Amino acid sequence: MMEQLFQFSFLELVVAGITTVLFVILLLYWLISYSRPLRRARREETIEPTQPPVSVIVYAKNESENLQKNLPALLTQDYPEYEVVVINDGSTDESDDVLKRFELEYKHLYHTYIPEDVKYLSRKKLALTVGIKAAKHDILLFTEANCKPLSSDWIASVAGKYKANTEIVLGFCAYGHHKGFLHRLIAYDNLKEGLQMFTSALVRKPYTGNGRNLSYLKALFFQHKGYQRSLALHAGDDDLFVNESANKRNTEVVYMPNSIVEMNRIERFKIWKEMKVSRAATKRYYKGGSLPFFRMEEVLFFLFVLAVIASVVVGLSGNWLIAVLAGLLYLIRFVVKVVIFHKSSKLLKQKPPGGWLLLLEIIAPLFDVYVRIYRLFRGKNDYTFRMG
Repeated sequence: MMEQLFQFSFLELVVAGITTVLFVILLLYWLISYSRPLRRARREETIEPTQPPVSVIVYAKNESENLQKNLPALLTQDYPEYEVVVINDGSTDESDDVLKRFELEYKHLYHTYIPEDVKYLSRKKLALTVGIKAAKHDILLFTEANCKPLSSDWIASVAGKYKANTEIVLGFCAYGHHKGFLHRLIAYDNLKEGLQMFTSALVRKPYTGNGRNLSYLKALFFQHKGYQRSLALHAGDDDLFVNESANKRNTEVVYMPNSIVEMNRIERFKIWKEMKVSRAATKRYYKGGSLPFFRMEEVLFFLFVLAVIASVVVGLSGNWLIAVLAGLLYLIRFVVKVVIFHKSSKLLKQKPPGGWLLLLEIIAPLFDVYVRIYRLFRGKNDYTFRMG
């Protein structure tokens, strides 16, 4: 009886072998790549005591409520010398009035206005360029009106990462905890992309950044002629600029608790879908192998799921040990991912996905495929037009 139990057909050995190989590769992704920020956080360097002057640049378009709610956290930072420059991009709401009221109380707040009827290759890039030119200091720290820092030491934590050769500092923007599957999906996607960003930068292969929490030198912006290389695209002011200008020597990351900003709740699925479509448009132009490396993990995951299903079917019709092995491997991989995601969520100030992870890890990559297909049919909308 025991001899029969350990006798396997050729087909059983093949499906078991494929399942095992895929399991090992996926396990290495999580134990080595995705867990790198956690491992590095245990020996995180202390912030440099020097506090160079900083210009915080905030992009806003019809964000009067968010400005009212989030500006105080920016204007009351525990930092000796900084300014907050808000670029009001053609807003038709009460944003201008809100900014003027704040300027009466806070002398380090400045704002500039981009007229609504201005035509340009990219309104947001024009607005940010105007803000950068208006900035007094060489260290620029970017965020948006729908975000707020979670600590009064936000500026200090980012500025403190600048060393002799540093030109870019990548930070994390968390998504708050909100009820509903959509918000679980957004938070999962946001956390995973944040881990990918940090992991690549920590191995000195930076490839992207998030404009809601991003810093670089003013000199770097002009050295690369601003957004010249991506002017034909609506998006790309953050990720494409980092992809073009970051290298293994000039980029640092910061993800300690006081360096994190939090984005407001996204109210509608359509808004998030358009954000994803916009990012998909710029990802096509990424250089380097980091993005393909992480996309390969998603492909391997679905191959692993198929291999597990095949092993269960073959095992139940033959030697049941094959089915047990496949189920055990899937469980081990899932538990490892749950642990790493849970700890990473705590580190980056997001609520862990918990049991939702079982569904989210399948839905999220499928939605990414849908976004890329959807973008193909509206690709021309990714681009701006030139005025004659």
